[in-house]
Order: sequence, then C-alpha cells, then structure tokens
Amino acid sequence: MRVSTTGTAGKTTSYKVVLPFYLYAALSFLAATILLFTSSEAFTGHYFNPHILAITHAMALGWGTMIIIGASHQLVPVLIEAKLYSNALAYLSFILAAIGITSLVYGFSIFNMGWPAQWGACLIVLAILAYLINLALSMEQSKNGSIHAVFVFTATIWLFLTAVLGLAQVYNFTKLVLPESSLYYLTLHAHAGIIGWFLLLIIGVASRLIPMFLISKYTNVELLWWIYGLINSALVLFVALFLYRSSEGLLLIPLVLVLAAIILFIYYCYCAYAQRIRKQLDEQVKLSLLSVSMLLLPVLLLISVLVFLISAFGEKLNLILAYGFLLFFGWITAMILAMTFKTLPFIIWNKVYHHRSGLGKTPNPKDLFSQGVFKAMALVYLAGFILFVIGILFGMTIFLNAGAVLILFAAVLYNWNVFKIMLHRPKV
Repeated sequence: MRVSTTGTAGKTTSYKVVLPFYLYAALSFLAATILLFTSSEAFTGHYFNPHILAITHAMALGWGTMIIIGASHQLVPVLIEAKLYSNALAYLSFILAAIGITSLVYGFSIFNMGWPAQWGACLIVLAILAYLINLALSMEQSKNGSIHAVFVFTATIWLFLTAVLGLAQVYNFTKLVLPESSLYYLTLHAHAGIIGWFLLLIIGVASRLIPMFLISKYTNVELLWWIYGLINSALVLFVALFLYRSSEGLLLIPLVLVLAAIILFIYYCYCAYAQRIRKQLDEQVKLSLLSVSMLLLPVLLLISVLVFLISAFGEKLNLILAYGFLLFFGWITAMILAMTFKTLPFIIWNKVYHHRSGLGKTPNPKDLFSQGVFKAMALVYLAGFILFVIGILFGMTIFLNAGAVLILFAAVLYNWNVFKIMLHRPKV
C-alpha cells in the first residue's frame, strides 16, 4: 500500500529531522542486544545491577523512546493538520538525547553515578523538554483537536516527569536529594515511564495507524477517551498510593484500571480488524497485531508479583525480571519492529520519489526493504524472546544464552534492512 500524501505533503516534517532518530534507535537496539548477549547470566540474579540497568535504559531510551520521538515528528503534524513548530528544536532534542543516553548507559554499565550518569540524565531531561515545547507550540497553532495528538502530548508530560525523577535518583547516589534511597523510587520511576509514556503513546499512535494499515474505516473516539481516562486515572492513583505508602493490596486497583484500558484497546483493534477492507495482511501488520495481544502478558505477570507480595511469599525476582523483559523486549520491541517497516520505507520513498510521482513508474515503499529478511528477523526474534523468557523463569543459563544469540541475530537483520532502506537510491 502506498500512503497518499495528498493534502498532507505541506504538513510533513523533513526527512532530515526524522532519520537521525531512526538510525540512533537501530544502533541502540543492536548495542542493547550485544549487552544482553554478554550479560545474560545477570538475569539469574537481582534486577538492580549495572548490566540490567544499562540494558533497560538502552532499550527504553535509546531504542523505544528515540524511534517513537522520531516517528512522532513525522506523524503529529499530520494528526493536527499543522506543521511542526520548529525543526531546530527537533534537532536540538536529538543531539541532547543522543549524547545524554550514551553517557547515561555508559555510567550504568560501569556503575559510575558521578559525571557520566549525572550529565547524561541532565541532557536527557533537556532533550525531552525541547521535544515537549515543540509539541505544545505545534498543537497551539492547530485548529484540529485530534484525540491521538492528546495521547501523544499527555504521554510526553509523563515522560518528562519520569526523566526528572530519574535525574533525582541518579544524583541521590552521591547527594541526599530524595528522602529515601534511589532503589525505593525505582517502581514509581519505571511505571510512570512504562504506563505514562510507552502505553499511553503507543495506544494513541497505534489506534490511528493500525486501522490505516488495515484499510479500515473503523473509529471510535468515545472508546479512546475511555482508554485515555482509565490510564491516566490509574497513574494518578498509583502515584498517590506510592507516595502515601499504601499496602500492596491497594495497588491492584490501578492495575485493574490499566488492564481494563488494555482490554478496551484490544477490542478497538479487533473492531478495526473485523471492518477492514484489505483481507490479506502483510507481515508487518501481523506482527503489530501480535504485539497488541502481548500487552496482556506483562500485566498478568505483574498481578502474580503483587499476589506473592500480598501473600507474604516474598519478592519473586524471576517474575519481576520476566515482567520487565516482556515489556521492553516483548510488547514494545514487537511493535517497533513492525511499525519501522510501515513508516520508514514511506519516509525514504517520499524523499526519493515524491517529486517523480506521475512522471513514470516508481517502486512501492514496501519494495525498499527485503521481505524475506523481515520474515527471518520476525521468526528469529520470536524464538529468541520465548527462549529468554523461559530462561528467566526457570533460571536456566542455556536458554538465556540461546535466546540472547537469537535476539542479537534479529537485531542484526533489523539493522541490515534499516540501512538498506536508508541507502536506497533511485533506479534509472
């Protein structure tokens, strides 16, 4: 499918703004999988250790956040029917984030909470602030109140709050910035980012893209507002319960609200699927739909963790590690692997062939990358993901090592296809 640019070409952000984010994210994914391969045995111990901290932040910031911010610079102007306010702010957010994430991950990997982690965290906060200001000013000049843009903007506010708390946690290792230890705030920091940033934003964007890729006319703004309200209510309640040190049993309330939001989103995607015009689905859309269903796995696992805590059986480290892995290497990664090859080919096609449209035959965006390599990547990734989860749950290093090798191979295939797209030149 070639996405029409009629009426949106003037609102589309330059590829020069977007591509650096995609490139950095691809290399971060590769770097994170190398760290996973060289540190797989760390997943048999406690989750608060340098290797897992480095891998988690490479995935959450370098992989997930960078590619999402890059793609949103292209998508948000289309959603709000207005141009991006400032390309300069977009470039600034990339430069600050790229340096900051690299420095922070390096600091975690050697567990140096001095200048590498502190300066890295500061630069990341400034990068997110620049992105947030750019979004706010872009939406201010728009007359279109898109629900999807509201999801993105609200998610970015949660990302900023998450980054500020993370900055305080980093400084708290060397100076008394917070009343408790940095480890105490890890749960709050993690879930403000996971639910407030990733879940809210991915639902907001996917609820627009999945029907479009399915060629489905289904839309339900009222249902999306319910999902929006449930997620934000759950987050505000969770923050209040955490700060007032409520019992673990009460934490089930915001978790149930999030679970209800996810079920409603799955129903939304099912309705879009049922009303689709295109009956034959490509591999990218199939993987996107699989990632939606994968949302339920970490939530159910988190419920199990809370049940163990409430029942005084103690902290089940393997379940907590599996929960985090399911989020970053499961749901988020599966969605990005699929969406990259639905968005990046169109960006490059628009760069190379838009001015030639109507002058002769041009390839489709899907022809810019190898479908065979994509299928191999998806199969290898899923196999590695399953093996690694089994290794975490049962503490078996042979499964951890095998899973890490396959995931690393999937990252190599992903990068191969990404560079194939980016280096595409028009054929004479």
